[in-house]
Amino acid sequence: MEKLQNQISLLHVSEISVTYKPIFKASERPVISTSQDCYNILLQNWDMNKIDLLEQFKILLLNRANKVLGIYEVSSGGMAGTVADPKLIFSAALKGCANSIILAHNHPSGSLKPSQADISLTQKLRTAGNFLDIDVLDHIILTSEGYISFIEEGLM
Repeated sequence: MEKLQNQISLLHVSEISVTYKPIFKASERPVISTSQDCYNILLQNWDMNKIDLLEQFKILLLNRANKVLGIYEVSSGGMAGTVADPKLIFSAALKGCANSIILAHNHPSGSLKPSQADISLTQKLRTAGNFLDIDVLDHIILTSEGYISFIEEGLM
């Protein structure tokens, strides 16, 4: 028994803390009503030195009124792709208490055509979001010159 108690006392675990610190009043948050609103917000918050250089994946976190709680950069990759880890995406959405999210990534090539991988990922994330009661409202592919919306293209 004493040996077991000595083993237990040697175990160390880390405490996990979840916080969210908004820097704007709720009344100051932008509202997403259209895909154009989404593109404008994303473009204002994208590093324009990277948009034509490397692929990045971000999510917009929204509350029930479609007001933007924040933008989370999921990943930054190479010229031909980046990894969008569902665990990172939904951990950010849960931590931010988001009711819904909008997926976004850029194509440094300037092409607005979604790849089959883009379409498959979107379907996978929508399914995962359904289990967590977090709606995936759209997926925006953007370039420095324009964007497409999966919803408007009938891809969701």
